[in-house]
Amino acid sequence: MDSALNRYAPLPGRILLSAIFLMSGFGKITDFSGTTGYMASHGMPAAGFLLVMAILLELVGGLSVLTGFKARWGAVALIVFLIPATLIFHAFWSVEPDQVRMQTINFMKNLAIMGGLLQIVAYGAGAFSIDARKASAK
Repeated sequence: MDSALNRYAPLPGRILLSAIFLMSGFGKITDFSGTTGYMASHGMPAAGFLLVMAILLELVGGLSVLTGFKARWGAVALIVFLIPATLIFHAFWSVEPDQVRMQTINFMKNLAIMGGLLQIVAYGAGAFSIDARKASAK
């Protein structure tokens, strides 16, 4: 059982982890001006530039994790994206009382996602990945 789980579980895990970043990245593209305004309202300097960087990190990192191509690096890129995003946009300690619960949930959700990404950093993408195919071809 353990070997089957070790072999098959990473693929759906990568699919589930990457989905939020791919959807979010495409959502930022389709509402670029709205997202820029939202970022600026949170005090982000150079919001347009930082938005482009966020989109690149989410899409490239998300595709990397999804396909298992350089998945460890993709996971690191997504963690690099999540740290400031979590601290700036989900600062539950500095919001109105009616927002504390929702921002705390979002903060903790991002920490959980970082935990899943750290698993990819530590253990790789698994058997059904481009990284594994390249390693077995050597």
